Amino acid sequence: MKTDYGYTAERVAERNKEIEEVAKAYQVDGFYNMELEPAGVDRYDVGELIPEFKEIFEEVKPDTILMPFQYDVHSDHRVIFDVVYSCTKSFRAPYIKNVLAMEILSETDQAERSNGFVPTVFVDVTDFLEEKIRIMKTYKSEIDAAPFPRNEDAIRGLAAYRGATAHYKYAEAFYLVKSRID
Repeated sequence: MKTDYGYTAERVAERNKEIEEVAKAYQVDGFYNMELEPAGVDRYDVGELIPEFKEIFEEVKPDTILMPFQYDVHSDHRVIFDVVYSCTKSFRAPYIKNVLAMEILSETDQAERSNGFVPTVFVDVTDFLEEKIRIMKTYKSEIDAAPFPRNEDAIRGLAAYRGATAHYKYAEAFYLVKSRID
């Protein structure tokens, strides 16, 4: 029986547990689960989401923001980009120094070609790639065997390709949306 957002209550609980495990594995300083409907964020009123995100930004005061790429094929990612980006205005959030769009296998690479992801920032992840893959396996529905696009080989292959671009063994790539140097 489907209950929450078209998923069983058990699957929603399992997914929330996966998210908590990932936050714990990455040892994040804080964690906010806004409990937005997966694959349904485009049904929310953006004008109502912005203040919710802005409230978290004001509490955390991050200096760097990572967000989905504006042209990802996943509609949730496009909405989150719009909401988050509107919260990064320098006169409203002067504590934000860098805003970066991240690359997500099976979403960013599927963008319409004229709006393709062209990275401008590369981060060396050579020492962390195996840990990233181990943590990624926590998301049972997000990683699977090839030919599923988010698989161990594809993650490693993309990291090797991005690393070669930036003269690292493995790298993650980002698009610099904006930056402020004080």
